[in-house]
Amino acid sequence: MEWLNYHHLLYFWTVVREGSVSRAADKLRLSQPTVSAQVRMLEDALGERLFIRKGRTQLLTDIGRTVYRYADEIFGIGRELLQTLDGRSPGRAMPLTVGVANAVPKLIVYRLLRPALAQSDRMRLICREDNAEPLIAQLATYSLDVVIASAPAPGYLPIKVFNHLLGESDTSFFAPKAMAARLRRRFPASLTQAPMLIPTTNSPLRRALDEWFDAEGVSPRIAGEFEDSALMQVFGQAGECIFPAPSAIAKDVSRFLGVGAIGRLESVRERYYAISAERRLTHAGVLAITSAARDQLFK
Repeated sequence: MEWLNYHHLLYFWTVVREGSVSRAADKLRLSQPTVSAQVRMLEDALGERLFIRKGRTQLLTDIGRTVYRYADEIFGIGRELLQTLDGRSPGRAMPLTVGVANAVPKLIVYRLLRPALAQSDRMRLICREDNAEPLIAQLATYSLDVVIASAPAPGYLPIKVFNHLLGESDTSFFAPKAMAARLRRRFPASLTQAPMLIPTTNSPLRRALDEWFDAEGVSPRIAGEFEDSALMQVFGQAGECIFPAPSAIAKDVSRFLGVGAIGRLESVRERYYAISAERRLTHAGVLAITSAARDQLFK
């Protein structure tokens, strides 16, 4: 192959970014058959398959992932060229696109991602929040560089991903300060019939808490269940309710939310993972996240 048809590459890149041929066709203002034909012509020119079908889903092949990365770089340079000619180039920054599972406390997320922004090379952080499984699915199309989650990727997902353990923390209960001071004196018996906010039943932390309640013989009054840990903490702060949070960030939780710690549950532990499409991490931002977590955050 002596040269590359960049129109074909653009159509392929748009299909991957948009997540389907139909959405790419809408974006490009072309018909779906035209977009599909252009992608097939790119495959013919490269002599490689870029997509593989699993059920109703089209996933990128290994070659497809490589081509997408180069395409993303090529069209990123094109955008920078236009900005430079327009006199408004901000200087090149490496994008780091992170999927953040709702269940992961936002203070944990901040402390995990902060080292990436401290790199000597400029980095532009893009965060997307959702439940873990939809985010993990986006790793197949390289829409995300990494997913931060509180559990490893489920084995039943139809994509191959890799779990990188960042660390773990036990759990503490918190409440508005006056309430925390009152409940702290007879903890954990004081939790019985006390209003509490907890994660929903699909959370590993919820299952661990239920086991702890049974073992300790306490039965709090469940006032609310939340998938989003940040929303749970806001309700706990404002609504005179107990809520759990990682002990690793206990000082930050108390300071930022103006709450007090009630007691610590050393047997209730939560792990945090960086989930990637590759076994060997190469993105400088992801490497900064994993090395800092192991060396600092969970020590």
